[in-house]
Amino acid sequence: MSKIVVVGGGWSGCAAALEAKKAGCEVELFERTDMLLGTGLVGGIMRNNGRFTVTEELLAMGGGELFRVADSEARHRNIEFPGHQHANLYDVSRIEPAVRRTLEQAGVKLQLTARFTDVISEQGRVDAIVFDPYRGQAGARVEADYFVDTTGTAGPMGNCSKYGNGCAMCVLRCPTFGPRVSLCGKAGAKEIMGMKEDGSFGAMSGSCKLHKDSLSDDIRHQLDTSGVVVIPIPQQLQKSLESLGQKACQQYALKEFAENIILLDTGHAKLMTSYYPLHILRQIPGCENARFEDPYSGGIGNSMRYLALSPRDDSMKVDGLVNVFCGGEKAGLLVGHTEAIITGSLAGRNAARAAQGKSVDSIPTTLACGYGIAYVRENMQTEAGLKKKYTFSGSVLFDKMKAENLYSTDVQEIRQRVAAAGMDNFFAGSA
Repeated sequence: MSKIVVVGGGWSGCAAALEAKKAGCEVELFERTDMLLGTGLVGGIMRNNGRFTVTEELLAMGGGELFRVADSEARHRNIEFPGHQHANLYDVSRIEPAVRRTLEQAGVKLQLTARFTDVISEQGRVDAIVFDPYRGQAGARVEADYFVDTTGTAGPMGNCSKYGNGCAMCVLRCPTFGPRVSLCGKAGAKEIMGMKEDGSFGAMSGSCKLHKDSLSDDIRHQLDTSGVVVIPIPQQLQKSLESLGQKACQQYALKEFAENIILLDTGHAKLMTSYYPLHILRQIPGCENARFEDPYSGGIGNSMRYLALSPRDDSMKVDGLVNVFCGGEKAGLLVGHTEAIITGSLAGRNAARAAQGKSVDSIPTTLACGYGIAYVRENMQTEAGLKKKYTFSGSVLFDKMKAENLYSTDVQEIRQRVAAAGMDNFFAGSA
């Protein structure tokens, strides 16, 4: 049986592992920390705007099991907040065990607290990954036929200091489990750095978490019942709209997010801004006792991302490497859990097929997910394109979806479109 190794256990890596297993391969997933999902541990937003369309596309194509898991753990469904419609908010305290059970039941072998430090490769073919001696695995190596790199683009602490406001003690926990290592970079791929509009490198994570019990009773009640609270900010305390340009999540770079505190209930209170000086936040009504939960230094900054993008084609194969595919943020300036699941699913499916000597495929651009994958790759070829962030829930990619008539909330219409593209059973297994 062919073997696939997935490196990185975020949403993308989990999706890749599931699809490779469905396609008939032995699959081993390595994650350097003690939990899966990465930033998904503090995320929580699904199905908002164009993400609804691509979620239903993947389900219609025979994939999307992780979307079903997220739906099953939703605290709120079909909610609206500024610039966003029909969103689901999953419970960040329950989602990781649910995903872990899904992978284990599928037969994926999970290796947690397993940080690789190097690769053994020759002429672009990776033969094995080598592990961190600190974990008691000195000299340990794992071989595979094909690899999927879903190691992300955030960290280590040095990058957050060089390109951001310093280590903000985020959920990625570099000091505890060691910094991120890029499989593609170690294998010799020429990685790319994303930029902000001013030409500086990287982008800051787009939201923080507040402890719900540190907020007023009224705010907690509104969060629990409706999932959303919008609190006007006194004018003298408002951020400039320009300051939102540093965010990875450009779908939230709207004036409503500069003029209001917008909180979403994901178990914690998700604060829709990269960071907020604590002494200012505590001047806003209802937030007098506010405390950050992630990052713990959310008064000064957040994690820096998009510092190690992999050049790839639309099948998610990495340019210049023989047997490596990629997904999630490694695949480009794609923002969000939905985007990670889609790219990871495609990478895992194609890695398995390549290992079995079968053809690999891209998703047609007549579908929103295929269009987005191709659109981001094309735009990564230009400096202007590297200064933008792409998500199906907003900003330039959602605008393109609408312009191309790819956005729909009609499930039957989406299924018909998938059928017309001949993609009904694309993720259904090894057939």
